[in-house]
Amino acid sequence: MSTIREHSEARLLVPSLMFIALVVAAVASLGAPLITSVATTFHVSLDSAQWTLTIALLSGAVATPVLGRLGAGPHRRVTILATLAVVVAGSALTVLPLPFAALLVGRAAQGVGLGLTALMMGVARDHLPEGRSAATIALISVVSIIGVGLGYPLAGLLTEFGGIRAAYGLGLFVTAAAFLTAWRSMPVAPEGRSAHVDVAGALVLAGGLFLVLFLASETGLWSHHLAVAVVLAIVAVLLLCGWTASELRSRTPLVDVRAVRHPAVAGANIAMFVGGIGMYLLLTLITRYAQTPHSAGYGFGLTTFVAGLVLVPFSVLGFVAGKLTPRVGMRIDAPLLLAGSAIVVGGGFVLFAAARSNVAELFVAMGVLGFGVGSFTAAMPGVILAVTPRSETSSAMSFNYVVRSVGYSLGSAIGGLVLATGTGTGTGTGTGHPFPNDGAYTTAALVGIAAMAITAVTSLALPRCSPETDPIEEPTGGTGRTTTP
Repeated sequence: MSTIREHSEARLLVPSLMFIALVVAAVASLGAPLITSVATTFHVSLDSAQWTLTIALLSGAVATPVLGRLGAGPHRRVTILATLAVVVAGSALTVLPLPFAALLVGRAAQGVGLGLTALMMGVARDHLPEGRSAATIALISVVSIIGVGLGYPLAGLLTEFGGIRAAYGLGLFVTAAAFLTAWRSMPVAPEGRSAHVDVAGALVLAGGLFLVLFLASETGLWSHHLAVAVVLAIVAVLLLCGWTASELRSRTPLVDVRAVRHPAVAGANIAMFVGGIGMYLLLTLITRYAQTPHSAGYGFGLTTFVAGLVLVPFSVLGFVAGKLTPRVGMRIDAPLLLAGSAIVVGGGFVLFAAARSNVAELFVAMGVLGFGVGSFTAAMPGVILAVTPRSETSSAMSFNYVVRSVGYSLGSAIGGLVLATGTGTGTGTGTGHPFPNDGAYTTAALVGIAAMAITAVTSLALPRCSPETDPIEEPTGGTGRTTTP
């Protein structure tokens, strides 16, 4: 009877983990398709409305390492429930008829939920059989990406028929459902663990990450206030360097920098960073191109909802790749899988650069991107967790997700900068044209191809590791610390 009950609990646990990861990703993505509607509804500029997306990414990046450390300790269930409660409260703020500032606070609270993805992986690794946990972790990683593809069209459809409150209302409903799901299904962490949070280190890291992501999102700062941007960049570097030095000395680090320096982990994070730049760059290029009006001399003038449908192939093929990757990974080393996935994403860039004369071609390019991103994100945990102790799963993957968030933000910023260089010379209206010329998109695609080429080479250089041959030592002394062999 005990075996039957455990099997039943495991069967219920997997969809619960997937659902929670999907919800937090989809809700965090609600900012992107609603930016124009927010600007109109609240009578703010588009730059101000952009913060409904940026602030969610910022809070998620800052919260992720803290949640990862808490998730490595004995209070993981409480951490998950408390975080979801914050997300639900934030969702309520986005629905209530409150000023724009309250909406930003709500979006920041929703972004905190992005840190839960790594915790879902920790739960899967602790409470599922080894073979099942690897496939589940890969799918959790993929679901955190394809949630964007589901959130965009739903948000666009609800906004067209019921306004932005309807779209945010969906966020409140699904986050409440995720909280109830976690309440019913999340098991407690295994006994004998301890995870002390380095509060000072968390604050320094938060400051450094905030400045990095702020500078990446506020591209206008570099063109209009270069001196200020440079000073803030220097401060960010100093904060992150100071944080790294502090973590190396700490007996209870927020992120074990020594473990991060393991060749497999360090290489995987570099590949994630550069690859994240390329992946998000293509995602933003295609969606922006699809919504550009015909008056620009190109583009299709799609509505928010229809443009969101362009992401459906991204989500569908991303999920398919996520299901296939663990099986392929049984025959091919994870580094080779990462490299192959990066090449597939590069192929999506090539398609976009060479063929974008009709909407069908955008669908194809987005599908190729989705398959490559799904395969890449599904293979990534295998590289890191192959040398990571079970107890450090959440902490190790949370750092990888911070790296991914920074890469995505830079990808979005680089895309904006490249397109900005081609703005003002578009066809149709001459000088002062509000849209970039068509060639700027080709230039941005070439930048993406270069990023994915670097990612592929970095992935191929990763060492072939296994827990038996190259492990990071288990934490000792109950400090939650790991060391390289």
